[in-house]
Amino acid sequence: MSDVTSVRGVIFDLWDTLVDWPHEQMQRLNVAIADHIGIDLPELHQRMRSTYRISQTGPFERALRALGVPDEHVPTHVAARFAFTRGALNPREGVLQTLATLRERGIRTGLISMCSEDVAVTWPDTTLAPLIDVATFSATTGLVKPEPEIYLHTAETLGVPPSECLFVGDGANNELVGAEATGMTSVLIVPAGSDPVWHEVRDWRGQRVATIPEVLELC
Repeated sequence: MSDVTSVRGVIFDLWDTLVDWPHEQMQRLNVAIADHIGIDLPELHQRMRSTYRISQTGPFERALRALGVPDEHVPTHVAARFAFTRGALNPREGVLQTLATLRERGIRTGLISMCSEDVAVTWPDTTLAPLIDVATFSATTGLVKPEPEIYLHTAETLGVPPSECLFVGDGANNELVGAEATGMTSVLIVPAGSDPVWHEVRDWRGQRVATIPEVLELC
């Protein structure tokens, strides 16, 4: 069971939590972007780090221009990114059943995602959307992890105090510490036999699960 006295809400991260991040497909998109800018991948990655907040808090075309993509190539990359996202938002094994069970138990379900515009636009057409009561996207709200406002906004919209919420994620963007700072109980998800990807949680002392269905044991 969770340390939360009464779990009334479970809020999930998206990428590498509810769905897998398709690294190879994204690499191909990045190669095409770098080619149109005329830079190599290491330089593109550096630019992406420096413009990260821009990419996560507004139109994707704005992010492309911040990277240096010429205007004539922006529509091509926007279309490619939306196609990528439509094909990527496939739930991991057991996710849909877990979300349905939580709601059957009367537990509210939420999502907080640091993401570009394409995720927010594509979300309503996914199999996940009907099972999430409140979805908060950085791209449309301008709120970001690990700042407290994104967690507090989601909990308030759910109608559940942060102290009665679990937050489940892989640890990107220092999200677990951010959630706990608002009073939530954070749960790290790491596949069995793997180490956490993000250095911020390599020494995580809190609760952890290997699969999303294991969250049911914490409620």
